[in-house]
Amino acid sequence: MSKNISRLLAVTAVLALLSSGVFLNSPTRTLQAQQRPAISSHAAREAAIVAATSAVLEETSKIRELPILQPVKSGAQSRAQIESMLVKNLYEQMTTAEMHATEVAYHKFGLAPANFEYRPFIIKLLLEQIAGYYDPVTREFYLADWLELETQKPVMAHELTHALQDQHFNLRRFQKWPHGDSDAQLAAHSLIEGDATLAMMVYMAKNPLVALAFTRSLNTGVSTEQFNQAPRALRESLIFPYLQGSQWATSVYKRDGFAGLSKAFTNLPVSTEQILHPEKYFANEKPLKLTLPDLSSLLKKAAASNEGAPVLLHSALSTQYSALSTSSSWHRIDSDVNGEWGYYLLLDQFLNSPAESRRAAAGWAGDRYDVYEGTEPGQALIAQVSAWDTEADAREFFDAYVKRTRLRYPDATDVSLPNSEDQTRNSKPETRNFYSWQTNEGQVVMELRGLRVLIVEGLPSRVDTNTLLRLLWQ
Repeated sequence: MSKNISRLLAVTAVLALLSSGVFLNSPTRTLQAQQRPAISSHAAREAAIVAATSAVLEETSKIRELPILQPVKSGAQSRAQIESMLVKNLYEQMTTAEMHATEVAYHKFGLAPANFEYRPFIIKLLLEQIAGYYDPVTREFYLADWLELETQKPVMAHELTHALQDQHFNLRRFQKWPHGDSDAQLAAHSLIEGDATLAMMVYMAKNPLVALAFTRSLNTGVSTEQFNQAPRALRESLIFPYLQGSQWATSVYKRDGFAGLSKAFTNLPVSTEQILHPEKYFANEKPLKLTLPDLSSLLKKAAASNEGAPVLLHSALSTQYSALSTSSSWHRIDSDVNGEWGYYLLLDQFLNSPAESRRAAAGWAGDRYDVYEGTEPGQALIAQVSAWDTEADAREFFDAYVKRTRLRYPDATDVSLPNSEDQTRNSKPETRNFYSWQTNEGQVVMELRGLRVLIVEGLPSRVDTNTLLRLLWQ
């Protein structure tokens, strides 16, 4: 799931930080190198950064073909100052409730261990990875003061590309992204970061000695502890705007030059599908906007239907069983879009076969998922609906998610439904379009109908499944 990198990646707050120009380095190497010999005084270092900013900005402007409209204020910041900035931006982009919802979704999708806590982890991770940032609000650029200036000019080229983007295309408009479509947000940030990464690569090609010094700096005293401990979905979604984004930007550049990337800021990529398949961006192939009905009332009624007889559930959020009592008040805490990239991550977390997962996620045409939580610890449910380009695409995804589910819940048992209206539910695997399992986290239900796939995970046993399906399919 691409959630809150883009804002996600949860993945959604994180992407909001990325939109302000925070530069994350490669997955295997970071720029938090060993402490470098400091320039003799703070004033001298500030003066050196100001001079370097002016020179790199001028060269980057020529590379990116964007005139400098105003000077960019720059300076150095300590680790404490950068941490303060990260915390401030995180809380400006995500409420405490949104951070909690992101954490619940990561757990319920099986993407993070039970002890994973989103907020403290993401701050440590970003602080470990950061080398410099551009702030569109203040229009200022800052370089980490523990890094040697001469080795960080490629980072400056990247961040100063953000300054040029901001002067011409207004990056502040990306900071308050509408809720509910992290996939589109991740695509937009892939334009921003992919464009800047491509400009940085051209800058390095034009300055081979600078590129060599930068590369050597990556090999000394690197720290990747937090990055290596991050859930895979979080790691790969953090990298997505830079890696897949730069590949997409290169495709646009080869077709239309940097002018094409400039035009993209008024014709944004709207899905990770468009980033992964640039031809779909060029063809203006846009995703379907799907919706799901609110299940809160149904879940509340089911919880109250048998007073005094609690339903036992278990969730990745808790290692203990908890009772779904009659006082439980189920409510929807999140609604978002996985996108092609998000479904690739969900599948490959358990399939562990990137090629198979990519094939199954391709053909995506749109989706929506809702996250629900009860009042007791560990009570969580996710409902998903997805649309696919062809029935063959829908079948391939459905079969892959069935395989994922069996790996996700190895002790799950099949559940047969009474009064089934669909006679194909118990057919052969290659034509079967319905599955239901009982797991230690509640019931899992999957159904395929034509171009669409419906998935519910964490369903309390007291909810009538046929009633639920009629509500979701209506």
